[in-house]
Formats: sequence, structure tokens, C-alpha cells
Amino acid sequence: MNDVQNQSDKRNIDIQKVGVKDVEIPLIIQRKLNNGAVDTQRVYAKAKMSVSLNRQFKGTHMSRFIEILNDYRKKNLVGVDIKQMLIDMQERLDAKNAYVKFDFKYFIKKIAPKSALEALMCYDCYFEGIINEEDYKFYLGAKVPVTTLCPCSKEISDYGAHNQRAIVKVKISYPDKEHIWLEDLIKTIEEAGSSEVYSLLKREDEKAVTERAYENPKFVEDVLRDIVLKLEENKIINFFEVEIEAQESIHNHNAWAYQKKSK
Repeated sequence: MNDVQNQSDKRNIDIQKVGVKDVEIPLIIQRKLNNGAVDTQRVYAKAKMSVSLNRQFKGTHMSRFIEILNDYRKKNLVGVDIKQMLIDMQERLDAKNAYVKFDFKYFIKKIAPKSALEALMCYDCYFEGIINEEDYKFYLGAKVPVTTLCPCSKEISDYGAHNQRAIVKVKISYPDKEHIWLEDLIKTIEEAGSSEVYSLLKREDEKAVTERAYENPKFVEDVLRDIVLKLEENKIINFFEVEIEAQESIHNHNAWAYQKKSK
């Protein structure tokens, strides 16, 4: 059969990225349990995959992306597996550069502070990988809700203080021979807020959580700086990006802060 994709193109334009997106697929990823043991979690993911396309070719072979996804969907994915997947994409699609991103929901069991009831907490997370002829980069990302209580409101009010949910987005990179668990990254983020957010709380838990937030007031600037300090202390991390947005409860706007750094 005639392979139209391999036909020559005379417009003399290299394409930087071409591929597939929003490919729905189940994945198995490694997870860290509370006792330190390693287990797996099956997640529902959306994949985005692309390669560079040389100017001489009319098109890439889209079906090969799906073939590669099917080859890897039963593996316990971590950073090194993402690297090998990208290498396979380069080889099978005859490309200099390759890119992949998996967005998925990740569940962690959380224990309420007083009742000790257990429930699953859901976090939006992703694996992202980029490879070219000289370099490979792996990124781990998480979006984590926390509570922030306004220090200014607490200081000037006769009683109470306004508080809100803040969404923290963190993206980190580290060498492919190293590993950072999602559980540890999420914990670092949660500890930086005025209080953590839970999916299940009884009355005694609500009392403990709101009182903890009141005793630990923080601006978005405070949360960002505390996270930055923790990420800077981690010698494995060579790049990070932190963004926090507080969904203000008494203002018709949100408070926001951002920081990016390569070590």
C-alpha cells in the first residue's frame, strides 16, 4: 500500500511538534505507601504525545503513538520509563525530538486529625517528558488544595479571620537516575498551608482544622516562600516552578504568587 506520510513535501518547513492529544488510557504507576513500602495504583490518564517532523516528510505516523502507548500501559511508570518511551518515539517515528505528557487523577489515603477516619483524597497530577538529540528532561507535577487564613484579617479583627481554599501548583525536575514520590511532593505542599484540606471530616476534625488554620495564618507569599525553601533544600531537584492562587472569600478577586528557578 502507498505510504502517503513518507511522501516528500516541497514547502521546506520543519514542524516542531506533531502528534496526538487527549488519548484516554489506563496506566499503572508506582506509589509510596504510608509505611514506606512500594505499591502500584491504576489511574485514568489523558496522554499528549508529539515528535518533530523533518521538512522532507509529508506527515508523521499517528498510529505509532497509540502503539507505543499500548506497549507501556502495563508497565509501572516512573521517570526512567518515560525516558525509554521517548527514545522509542524518536526511533519509531524517525524524529529528533519527542514529547509526552500524562495528566491523571491520583488518590492518597488521608486520616482525619481527630476522628482518625480514613478517606481518599484526589489530586491532579502529571508526568511530562521531553527529549532531543542532546538532552532529556522529566517533570513531575501536582495541583494541591490547602487552606490559607489571612494574617492581616486576624490582626485587625476583634474576632475571626477570613480564610479560603488556595490551589498550589508545583512542577519539579530531577535527573532520571533519581526519584521523588508524588506522596512526598504533595506532603511538602500541604505542610506549607495554614491547614491541610481533607475529603472527610467529623465535627471534632473541623474544630481541629479551623483552629489550626487560625493559629497558622499565611499570605500566599508565605505559602510560596515556605515551599520554595523546601524545594531548594532538596538536592535532587534541579528545577522547580511554584504557583499559588487563593480563591478569596471576601474579595472579588484572587490573590496569586509565582516563582520559578533552575538550580
